[in-house]
Amino acid sequence: MPTNTSRERDETGGDLADIERTLWAAADKMRGSMDAAEYKHVVLGLIFLKYVSDAFSEVRAQLEDEMDEGADPDDIDEYRWRNVAWVPPPAQWDTLVAQARQPTIGSIVDMAMDELEALNPALRGVLPKDYARPALDQERLGQLIDMLGNVTVGDAAARSRDVLGRVYEYFLSMFADAEGKRGGEFYTPRCVVRLLVEMIEPYQGRVYDPCCGSAGMFVQSVDFIEAHADGNGNGAAPPRGARTDISVYGQESNYTTWRLARMNLAIRGIGGQIEHGDSFHDDRHGDLRADFILANPPFNVSDWGGDRLSDDQRWRYGVPPKGNANYAWVQHMVHHLAPRGVAGFVLANGSMSSQQSGEGEIRKNLIEADLVDCMVALPGQLFFTTAIPACLWFLAKDRTGEGALRDRRGEILFIDARTLGRMVDRTHREFTDDDIAQVASTYHAWRSADSAAPYADELGYCKSVSVDDVLAHDCVLTPGRYVGVAPQPDDGEPFADKMTRLAAQWRAQQAEAAKLDSQIEANLQSLGF
Repeated sequence: MPTNTSRERDETGGDLADIERTLWAAADKMRGSMDAAEYKHVVLGLIFLKYVSDAFSEVRAQLEDEMDEGADPDDIDEYRWRNVAWVPPPAQWDTLVAQARQPTIGSIVDMAMDELEALNPALRGVLPKDYARPALDQERLGQLIDMLGNVTVGDAAARSRDVLGRVYEYFLSMFADAEGKRGGEFYTPRCVVRLLVEMIEPYQGRVYDPCCGSAGMFVQSVDFIEAHADGNGNGAAPPRGARTDISVYGQESNYTTWRLARMNLAIRGIGGQIEHGDSFHDDRHGDLRADFILANPPFNVSDWGGDRLSDDQRWRYGVPPKGNANYAWVQHMVHHLAPRGVAGFVLANGSMSSQQSGEGEIRKNLIEADLVDCMVALPGQLFFTTAIPACLWFLAKDRTGEGALRDRRGEILFIDARTLGRMVDRTHREFTDDDIAQVASTYHAWRSADSAAPYADELGYCKSVSVDDVLAHDCVLTPGRYVGVAPQPDDGEPFADKMTRLAAQWRAQQAEAAKLDSQIEANLQSLGF
């Protein structure tokens, strides 16, 4: 059965949990005919096809309504400049559903993928085309196509919530046990991505993610997508109205995930140089110096091959331990920052205070190099498939201040956001728009040279701390160490009265406990124990 998910709803009342339950049932249709890893990919390929077909159908309907104003529903450019893939008739979902019961449905799906790639150059070599293989039960494949027709994953509402990326990460979670995978491949909550984006404001320049997964850092924010579509173009002409002052660079080691990242960017018209390979051992962007880095590296990876990289040029601040990649990721990102570059990324809480295997010394060297700009402690229960507490790091190569920014050298901002957010169900929390605005505006006010709302320390929430003070605290970067405890409101009850009441309550509870103990003892004796 699917795990609990946040009860996100779109404007038509659709519920992500309901969508996930339906898709899990669709995956189950293939159970028994292949192992978990295979049928996951079968389902994901069809979900992608459904996604682009939904988006195409929605735009086509809009164009048909605007024909009196000169719109042409059969003009491929009308779709391209809206950052929607052109879907030829053989690949449209209605066509597939009409033929779902045919014994050749696998070949029909493969042909649909071929035609989709032929008309959308950014998708070439990315889409799966092995649905006609003998090992795939064609009857079950047809049933799966029928079932997927009951969910919408590609209309405007679904795209705004990155349902495709969310569903993909959901499947990674659900199949993790079956495939023996652990850690790293989990969904970055949309609210966390929004917070990262709004804090570092990557509005022009080179944006890099060395472990981009399904490209969620690039596509989860609708505002980011609309503002930065088709940056470096990947060889394609930018659509009308698209910004061309942003360039997207990424790398992903998992081949299937890399293909989905390429799909995610292509269907949104974001031209990105997304490479396949291990960023540590096969850095495909070795010469890149990024203006912004956004990332959510896998936490605490132990088998990252550090024993083969002891003398790597990236380890300027210390050789990271062979048993934990956290500080390898940190230094990899510092290495790829431009002289005035800024990085915002997610890491496990242990990265803020660990002293094991030289991590404390690396952290000290980063602090003394004046690279650490801000640290944010996140609340628990934000992530969907990991319970590991997390934090946000913000690094800046040049903190001397320029233009609207002030000189922040020798200072670090600490923000404790653990009390923010709201529970969306029994197990998951998310930041509200107000929470995101609060944290982002605190950071902007602190680093601004002329803020309309000047920064001020707030007990229990935020504090600007000198680097000397941080060094005196053994280079621990945990915000709770510095921001203090927020004052508790006075309830007006005199201390003596409160103590009398609490003491009486405690004694009553003790008496009740003793009574229950005696009843349990009597029951045990009656049973002969």
